[in-house]
Amino acid sequence: MFLLPFDRRPRVALVRLSGAITARPGFGGGLSLSSAAPALERAFGLRRVAAVFLALNSPGGSPVQSSLIAARIRRLADEKKVPVVACVEDAAASGGYWIACAADEIVADPSSILGSIGVIAAGFGFQDALARYGVERRMHTAGTEKSFLDPFQPERPEDMERLRTLLQDLHGEFRGWVSSRRGSKLKAPAEELFTGRFWPGRRAVELGLADRLGDARGEAERRFGPKARLIPVGGPRRPLLQRLLPSVSAEAAIAALEERAAWARLGL
Repeated sequence: MFLLPFDRRPRVALVRLSGAITARPGFGGGLSLSSAAPALERAFGLRRVAAVFLALNSPGGSPVQSSLIAARIRRLADEKKVPVVACVEDAAASGGYWIACAADEIVADPSSILGSIGVIAAGFGFQDALARYGVERRMHTAGTEKSFLDPFQPERPEDMERLRTLLQDLHGEFRGWVSSRRGSKLKAPAEELFTGRFWPGRRAVELGLADRLGDARGEAERRFGPKARLIPVGGPRRPLLQRLLPSVSAEAAIAALEERAAWARLGL
């Protein structure tokens, strides 16, 4: 990125945050604090930057990584006194919407997907398969609750109650964050907004989950005039091997399947 020192046009940094949110992006791509932080630091550190736009395209994922990315955005915005606008593309759902709420304002395409303010846990049970093939499960623990939701044993009521409590606590964090960031902009009761349901962009604006319809280019011109300059800011380049062989690991294949499942939940 080369910026002429005498170019006085308003500068708007554009950071693309795309993919499922996971602590281990690896070869399969994805979004985490470690992958997003370099681009965010560069964007907010840009000389004479008028605003930072986040081009968001995520079906969600890890609540921890979502919270960490959002916290980093707010810290940089407060330090640099720079406004932040989330520009939703295909989706800002679940953890993607958590990140969107770090912005001061949210704009979306009429067909974008926003919301999914909920928490989900899913897995498989293999106990019948083990019995069918005559395989005996052996596990030993120290601590009465060390074995939790073992997929090779039948579900236990105490595990299910513990899981419900965990999900409710995480959901409470999500709800609290959205409420603190959107505040009086929310135009529907919590019973409607915080169920895990998601909506297209036009309806999201009506509900107060987004501020208006638009895109990054249009928003930059609306705020700063037709001469506004959008400056894409990316993170560090991946190693050559990862770029040449993006799917060389089993972990990458699993990550790709998990991301495909996350998008499928949105019908995309």
